[in-house]
Amino acid sequence: MKFKEFFYFSKSDRAALLVLLAVGILAFLLIYGIGRLNDKTDPVSTDSQNLRKMPVSSRKPTRSREAQYYYAAPERKEERFSFDPNTADSTQLLRLGLQPWQVRAIYHYRAKGGIFRKKTDFARLYGLTVKQYRELEPYIKISSDYLPAAEVYAEKNKKVPFHRDSIRFHEKFGPTERILLNRADTSQLKKVPGIGSYFARQVVNYRNRLGGFYSLDQLAEIDDFPMESVKYMILDAESIRKINLNKLTLNQLKRHPYINFYQAREICDYRRLKGPLRSLDDLRLLKDFPREAIERLRPYAEF
Repeated sequence: MKFKEFFYFSKSDRAALLVLLAVGILAFLLIYGIGRLNDKTDPVSTDSQNLRKMPVSSRKPTRSREAQYYYAAPERKEERFSFDPNTADSTQLLRLGLQPWQVRAIYHYRAKGGIFRKKTDFARLYGLTVKQYRELEPYIKISSDYLPAAEVYAEKNKKVPFHRDSIRFHEKFGPTERILLNRADTSQLKKVPGIGSYFARQVVNYRNRLGGFYSLDQLAEIDDFPMESVKYMILDAESIRKINLNKLTLNQLKRHPYINFYQAREICDYRRLKGPLRSLDDLRLLKDFPREAIERLRPYAEF
């Protein structure tokens, strides 16, 4: 079609032809532009590939991702202090550098009745490394209450080397002399006929754990204690140290000789579900508190 023939079309036909021509030009430019873009390398993809090839030390993250690459959690500082794995709480164990799952393993072992009787028992803890045990071993102090009976008797029957110039004889009480059981120290207890260094320590240790004796018959709870020595002792029950059952934690409660783990847990559950205890009678409905256990605990409990 010649150019001058274009003007023989009507006005509407000429407009339609112009529109079609414009659309064709735009389509050509669009196709041409897309082809040019595909020929170029994607700068974002190239940067990502280059970043992966670069050493970590030489990468320069963008501001938005800087925290992801360079954030470092603060290291927990390990402490060293004496501890008994039979009674240490979770806070103490974590401070020593043990992992939370290792602490849970210790609690699970103790809840099933397990006891660490010697230092090497702690080495059998699941997941404990040789390095951890070597660092903690000097700080493990197991109470004599958890030591094997054989070791206790070996210590009791251990013979002291004879030195003529260093022999000490403890003067024993006469028939009319008496001692205050809840106030006497080991030196005074060793003056009681039938009591030597071993039983003097056992009496003081057990008295400290109880909070004091309220009956002379409680001395029979010490293995092989010579009950014939009781006649030289007097009770001063007013010096008994009480425990508040509404304030102590589970770990603190179970340290008392008359409260085991399951009883301590029931006390804590009762406080959580029903509120503070008002008297020991509140424990009568709990399965782990028979009447004998409640009466034995009564002199030591307060609210």
